[in-house]
Amino acid sequence: MSKKFRSSSYKFSLQTSLYISLTSLVVFNLKTIFNTSCSGTCYIERFFDSILSVDFLLVWISIFIISFIILQKRVQTMFLNRIKHIYEDLDFKSDSLISTSSIVSNMDLLIEDLGEYVKIKKTEIESLKKQDEYRKEFIGNVAHELKTPLFSIQGYISNLLDGAASDKKLLEKYLNRADKSVDRLAYIIKDLDLISQIESSITKLDISSFEILDLIKEILEELEISASNHNIKLILDSRNAEGVQVDADRNRIQQVLINLILNSINYGKPKGTTEISFESKGQKLLIRVTDNGLGISEENMPRLFERFFRVNISRSRDHGGSGLGLAIVKHIIEAHNENISVVSTLGIGSEFSFTLKKSKIPFN
Repeated sequence: MSKKFRSSSYKFSLQTSLYISLTSLVVFNLKTIFNTSCSGTCYIERFFDSILSVDFLLVWISIFIISFIILQKRVQTMFLNRIKHIYEDLDFKSDSLISTSSIVSNMDLLIEDLGEYVKIKKTEIESLKKQDEYRKEFIGNVAHELKTPLFSIQGYISNLLDGAASDKKLLEKYLNRADKSVDRLAYIIKDLDLISQIESSITKLDISSFEILDLIKEILEELEISASNHNIKLILDSRNAEGVQVDADRNRIQQVLINLILNSINYGKPKGTTEISFESKGQKLLIRVTDNGLGISEENMPRLFERFFRVNISRSRDHGGSGLGLAIVKHIIEAHNENISVVSTLGIGSEFSFTLKKSKIPFN
């Protein structure tokens, strides 16, 4: 119990007990006081003799002590019960963020707990509002991403049914475009399914030991044509990675690297570069994908790994994709209990980097 509360409750009990005891004695001794036959100075002397008598003082002290004990007990009980009700109403006991080992009649502690509780609940409300906004935006993005290829397919099929099918050139043209829209639709659904599985931990990682440099060389060969079409030069700095093996899911890390390198190619400047480099950090290997492309503004950085978020919407649509690439990358890396980070300057370029655990070399 705080000194402030203790002193205020004692002060109240003392003052009230004093009033009660004095009033009681005056009432009980009214007859003696008024039956005094003398007046003036004599009356005053008789009055003080009466109230200063041993019997009078003993009774007064007894009433005072009893009143003080009862009042102090009642005051504390009243506050304690009210505080208990407040704690129960606010459910402090079940709140993992506020641990109150014992409930006492401590108003300062209660106010402190209430302040902390309000801050926590305010943070939770703000978080829920952000989640609700994110949910609405995500649903809108999903609807838009699915609507675009679906409407394209519907339009081409409608034109074919309206008579375009009789024209062989139009037939082939519309079927090819419808086929591309179907591929895009399938790509979006596949990525949505993948990211849902990763988030719900349904997909288990197949951890194995493999040489990271071999994997990256395979990926660069696969993406060489795409880089050439965008007039982007792929550079591999193999220092610090020669003969290094990592423990990870090879297929998932392949997907991470493909998404990051493709993202770099798609947003790169003509005659630009995309470089893959490595840095040894003890038991970890840091892998960097660096470009000298468009860069990312500070405003867009916090939302970079959100699903369907696009830095440049018009340019993103031209390159296709599901808009889920970086979100998938983040979830895969986090599933490996590793970290991914990005450093970017608008107009200069970007660098994505993530860590992987090195394989332990067995002793012969």
